[in-house]
Parts: sequence; C-alpha cells; structure tokens
Amino acid sequence: MPESTVHDQIVALARDAGFSTAGIAPVPLPGETAEPYFEGWIERGYAGEMEYLKRRDQEHRLLRSSLRVAVPWAQSVIVCATNYNADAPKSTDPASPESAWIARYALTGYQTRPTDYHDVLLARLKNLEQRLQQAFGPFESRCYVDTGPLVERAYARYAGIGWTGKNTCIINQKLGSWLFLGVILTGLELPPATLFALPEDRCGSCTRCIDACPTGALVAPYQMDASLCIAYLTIEKRGPIPEPLRPQMGRQVFGCDICQDVCPWNRRAPVSADPELAARRELVNPALAWLAELDAESFRTLFRQSPVQRAKLNGLLRNVAIAMGNSGLASYRPKLQEWAAGTDPVLAEAAQWALTRLSTTETNEEAQL
Repeated sequence: MPESTVHDQIVALARDAGFSTAGIAPVPLPGETAEPYFEGWIERGYAGEMEYLKRRDQEHRLLRSSLRVAVPWAQSVIVCATNYNADAPKSTDPASPESAWIARYALTGYQTRPTDYHDVLLARLKNLEQRLQQAFGPFESRCYVDTGPLVERAYARYAGIGWTGKNTCIINQKLGSWLFLGVILTGLELPPATLFALPEDRCGSCTRCIDACPTGALVAPYQMDASLCIAYLTIEKRGPIPEPLRPQMGRQVFGCDICQDVCPWNRRAPVSADPELAARRELVNPALAWLAELDAESFRTLFRQSPVQRAKLNGLLRNVAIAMGNSGLASYRPKLQEWAAGTDPVLAEAAQWALTRLSTTETNEEAQL
C-alpha cells in the first residue's frame, strides 16, 4: 500500500473515532529535537514542583527526553487532536469582579455530568487502536493522554498537527490552539507526516501572548517557565503560592487561558460541536462566593470526573481566597476572616494575605478621593 494511502487511512480512522485531526511522527524525531531542549528546561527549574517531569532511568536519563529511552520498541507515534473550543466568553472579556475563571479545558461536561478530557480521549484512542489492529494486524502499542513519557507537542509538530506557537501551544491554521492531544505509540514503521511538509510557523512578529502573560511565564518566544504560569500555580503548586505572583493571578482559580484568548489564530477557530466536551454553563464565570461555600461533599459532586479535582478542594479554596483579595470587594471580608481563623494553614495564610490586599486597595482608593 502506498505510504500516502496508509497515512490517509490512519487519519480517516482517527476522525471516525471522534478526533478532529491526526498525523504520524517518526521515532526518533529528526535530531531528537525534544531531548536537549527538555534537559535544559528541567535544569533551569522551569518544571517547578512537577516531579513527574523530572523522572530519570537507571542511567540518569530523563524519561521524557526521548522515546528511545522510555519505550525502545516504539517506531512511530500517531498523534490525535480534538477541538475543545467552547461557545463561551473568553477570560479576557469584561466580567464581574465577583466572578472567577476556570480554564476552558476544565469546563467540559456531557448530559449534565462532568467529563475529563483524559477519559474521553483515552476511550477514543483505545477505539482507534482496536481499528488499527484490525487494519494492520497485531502490533505492540500503548495509548496516552498527557501521561506518557514523551513531550506530546514535539511529536504533534512532526505529525503535521500544527506549529509550536510563541505561547508554546500547538497551533493549527484551521483549528487554532484549543486542542487536546492524545497519542498512540506503535511498534509499526508508519509513514510520518514529515514526508510531506512540516507546518509553517505562522506566528510572525506577533507577541500578543508574551505581552499578555500576567506573570511573565513566557520568558521568551517559544519558551515557558512553568513555575511562573498561572495554570501551574493554581493546579500543580501545593502549599502557599509565592506572594509576588498573587496580584497577577487576578480572578483565575483553576488554570489560565489568557495566552490563547489573545492569540489571533483563535479568533477564527471553529467552536467545537463535540457533545462530550461541551461547556458546563455553571462553570463559566462562576461566582467566587458560590465556590467559597464548597465543602468536601459538594466539591466531589460538582467536579466528579472533572480535571478540577486535580487542584483538590483546599487548593481551589486557596485560589478563591487570592481571587477575592484581587477583586477589591470588601463584601468578601467575612468569608476571608473565617478562613483566616481556620485550621488549614495554607488557606488561612492566603485569606490573611487577601484581607491585607483589600485593606491596601481601600486605602489607595481613599487617598485618590
């Protein structure tokens, strides 16, 4: 079978399985482009406390630096992408100071129940894997959604999904950057997308994502210090968030969409019609006061099978306290005082910081009168 036909057949099967687009990348990547960059990225401390990214083998090689290290039998990677662009406001649109922001990828639900894109995409990958086994015969394979020992975005580029934007996201010329990625590692030598052409970098001279990042996490074009990223701070960071970064977090309580919201390529991005990844309206610009009243049981009910569970209740409330402090609204004082006197030391400290910030804001406003 001609190589282009094999490639097209796999892309068609991926679309039948529910993906927006797909492609094939070789193993190893040309020059193993991910390896030296990833090693340096880790050494500069850009991974923060995400220890899983720093795992090494017995020879002290980073597992995610190369599939040749972690999965020596892999010959090719099928990269699948799904559009999750919700029909919902952007985080950068005008909103009430009483509202919070939850990242677009965590808004998803299906028929009134939450969904986690990890589960949705993994089920589709398994379905595709089965179809591929039927089409090409038995072969060794493994499916991953953000859990595999590889840098998915590097393989997505060589699979022809899109180019790496200055915000470090994969950008597809037609779909934008609101893309979930899933991969199937295979023992098959499949024809990669690079036989045709790598996607052209179309960021040009634009620096809107870099200019808009409140915490300066985009330290250079195409380079992110994840330890400064609001998504990392509100989801992965345990314990207190560094004080100098708190004012820049604004109303973000889980993740951050700013660098994608300002990207010109997302202006024309199509809205997803995927029913399993539809936005739950109650989570779009949710009231800070509503989130503040969550307890263990209501948190589990609201976010069961949702990515928000990763932050845990105490992490989410810590973020809500900081957002309340950034709101400038004195109406949050009673709740913050309650938290400041509570038994959770991280929440108490965040609440006390928020109270101090509200007082500072009020003092500055009075001085301007």
